[in-house]
Amino acid sequence: MANSFFSHPTAVIDKGAEIGSGTKIWHFSHIMSNSVIGNDCNIGQNVVISPKVVLGNNVKVQNNVSVYTGVTCEEAVFLGPSVVFTNVINPRSFVVRKDEFKETYVEKGATLGANATIICGNRIGAYAMIGAGAVITKDVKPYQLVVGNPARPVGWVSKHGHRLDFGENNEAICPETQEKYLLKDNSVIPL
Repeated sequence: MANSFFSHPTAVIDKGAEIGSGTKIWHFSHIMSNSVIGNDCNIGQNVVISPKVVLGNNVKVQNNVSVYTGVTCEEAVFLGPSVVFTNVINPRSFVVRKDEFKETYVEKGATLGANATIICGNRIGAYAMIGAGAVITKDVKPYQLVVGNPARPVGWVSKHGHRLDFGENNEAICPETQEKYLLKDNSVIPL
């Protein structure tokens, strides 16, 4: 039976990896056993997907990304070039801490910019936008825009990634889709 996904001849796919239909895996990437990759994903060059990682449908992983055990990404997540996840808070080469892996969860539609580092044990909300080079040390709310090291909130974005400008009535409109959003109790609610 032919694969329902594409993998470049230099990619390494371990036995026991589950890969969805329409997914593309590019040069020198390693998909390890017991990982799950959904349908229509794009795994760029030189990517590592570790055991027990789960990627939902339509996830885009750009070049040079390391996704370690404990990470789950829901559908339509974008991981920019050279994004790094961690899975242990206090790693030491001489101490085995595989039973201390902390889970990291990235909700639907979130974008992680190039070179962002995600410290384990945090949750990134739906449609959040993580700026390039940001270091995530705590949870990020849905639709929140965060930048810096450590990352700090600087605003809010629409589902389509546009900065939202909330007026006196705490409402904003996405310039691309005209969808409306409400800022209430320091959270964004699509209307």
